[in-house]
Amino acid sequence: MTIPINQYDLHAPEYFFNRELSWLAFNQRVILEAKDETNPLLEKARFLAIGSSNLDEFFMVRVARLQDQLKLAPAHRDLNSQLTAHQQLQAISEMNRENTHLQYELFSQLKKEFSDQDIFFSSFDQLDPLEKDEATNHFRKNILPLLDPIRIDNRGEFPKLQNKRLYLFARLRKSQVDSLTVIPLSESLERFYILRSENKIKVILIEDLVESLLGELFSNFELVSTFPFRITRNANFEIDEDDGDDFLVVMEEAIRQRQDGETVRLEVKVDLLNKAHQIDFAFLKNQLEVNQRECYIFHDTLDLTFLFELITELQDGFPTFLYSPFSPIIPRELRDHSLFTGIKKGDVFLHHPYDSFQPVIDFIDEAANNPQTYAIKQTLYRLSEASPIIASLKQAAENGIAVTVLVELKARFDEKNNIHWAKELEDSGASVLYGVTGLKTHSKISLVIKNEGHHRVCYAHIGTGNYNDHTARGYEDMGIFTNHPELVEDAHTFFNYLIEQANRPTYRQLSVSPYDIRSSLIHYIDREIALHQQYGNGRMIAKMNSLTDKTLIIKLYEASQGGVQVDLIIRGICCLRPGIPGVSDNIRVTSVIGRYLEHSRIYYFHHNGKDNLFLSSADMMTRNMINRVEIAFPILDATIKQEIQTILSVYLADNQKAWSLTKNGDYLPIKNQEKPLSAQNYFIKKALDEEKKK
Repeated sequence: MTIPINQYDLHAPEYFFNRELSWLAFNQRVILEAKDETNPLLEKARFLAIGSSNLDEFFMVRVARLQDQLKLAPAHRDLNSQLTAHQQLQAISEMNRENTHLQYELFSQLKKEFSDQDIFFSSFDQLDPLEKDEATNHFRKNILPLLDPIRIDNRGEFPKLQNKRLYLFARLRKSQVDSLTVIPLSESLERFYILRSENKIKVILIEDLVESLLGELFSNFELVSTFPFRITRNANFEIDEDDGDDFLVVMEEAIRQRQDGETVRLEVKVDLLNKAHQIDFAFLKNQLEVNQRECYIFHDTLDLTFLFELITELQDGFPTFLYSPFSPIIPRELRDHSLFTGIKKGDVFLHHPYDSFQPVIDFIDEAANNPQTYAIKQTLYRLSEASPIIASLKQAAENGIAVTVLVELKARFDEKNNIHWAKELEDSGASVLYGVTGLKTHSKISLVIKNEGHHRVCYAHIGTGNYNDHTARGYEDMGIFTNHPELVEDAHTFFNYLIEQANRPTYRQLSVSPYDIRSSLIHYIDREIALHQQYGNGRMIAKMNSLTDKTLIIKLYEASQGGVQVDLIIRGICCLRPGIPGVSDNIRVTSVIGRYLEHSRIYYFHHNGKDNLFLSSADMMTRNMINRVEIAFPILDATIKQEIQTILSVYLADNQKAWSLTKNGDYLPIKNQEKPLSAQNYFIKKALDEEKKK
């Protein structure tokens, strides 16, 4: 196919945003939800907690990787933006400090909103005498026995600190001699203590309570200086998949090594006008071997993830401070008969969390307890801690059904949970695969094979999200049930590939990375360009979590240059720069942040009315294209295809929770004169209206 000769160097770094800075822009949008007056009070607090939790992982993984690169390959440059590790770390530090300042401004504002509702964040000193007595009794009974100070000896040996644990640093004095101590605040302690009266609630943070009553622990000492602090460690680790040992054992050892990762961030709450604080903060920095760029100084509460616990504590008493309750619905096609009967009548589409995740659970459970079932095969990436899917798979194996499960042990921060489930499945008699060597298996697919009469009939579920009943309540995802002959045949082929890890397989409908998805997307984009040149109606819409792959970004630029109208709905990272004259002026990028985390991946090509549409487990990220086993699958049912096209149009009409990315990298809230529309609220209302038709 002939593509017009390009007069621009589309590889030039000025046409790309840096991945890390784009992620920080995403986290800023999350934080800003705490300012949105359409969000109830506790939901605003939740967004601040999410922002902090997100940032912890960002430092443990992305910042840690850059710090490693700074030591090992300082001249290496980011493929898209051409920034070195040093340049990226400097830019991250500057932008994240702005984000953090914004986050704590909003936290201060939220505390005022809480106080308007007679919920107060109080220090120990602000309590009245009776309240102080109650808090002191709680301290003596429930906290003091769990405090285990670690003295820093004269040799200056510093204790090993746990990742993300809250600590108090204390300088003690006795007979004019100073000693230094670190006091861990046990994970078994609740982060706050609540005092309730008839009309008021007071929240006292545990670190303030301990700091205020520390004299009871060190009664023979003068307290010269105390302050809370927290560290974040490098959570990356390398594993040798060719090691002769059991891979499960290799992973368990790697997880243990994560506890020894280098410190990548130090957070402290200190008063730098206090000379003792200055001295002790400098000592702490030196002991932890962190530089100023890696230090974050606060004048308010460390670690706002405690707000998750506070929401749980308060929600029953303040239901109006939460989003209105919503119960997902069962699709009409599955209501009046067995699940497999419904699937046999035609493909069934699920849009979570508006459609219930229960049919996905039932798909495995019904198969596990049906004597006609011959085999169940499934890939698992992230699971809940009490997974009903695992329970059904174990039951199936115990019932004599051939169960084959790929449990991806390399799913970051879920390794321990997945190791546990892999062992449970093996003990039940299931055949467990630990993944494909050198790749992460991120695909979401299940296959059930049944003996029906004299025939073996196959049913499949393929989706964009994890088989996780917990996150399915808060993540937006899509999937289909099908027994379409070509799709289930491809599912067979896919599982054979996972089991044998042999030659590159051939599929009739699926595209599978690391082999096909990128080339397939390029093919469809090129085809859209060609059809636009012929018919003038080129149109492409893609929805995903992140866009980083340089090859695909350049191809999208070519589509824009060719006149194709491109809409990208990208929740998180976007390295593509829209709106550049002559390069990307036909590309619009929007981001939707709201009650649910947008997680589905959709790729739509108009193709002069043919309307090719695919769902996928893969974002347009380089890692998904070449380092993971991913699936993209076509929507073959015309009714489902139209439904998803309508869903895309609703996202593009959102003027309440959508942000527009400018060519300068700013995200601007989309507000217009049209009737207010929140895509997520629209889908909730649609589901409720559908439920009324029962």
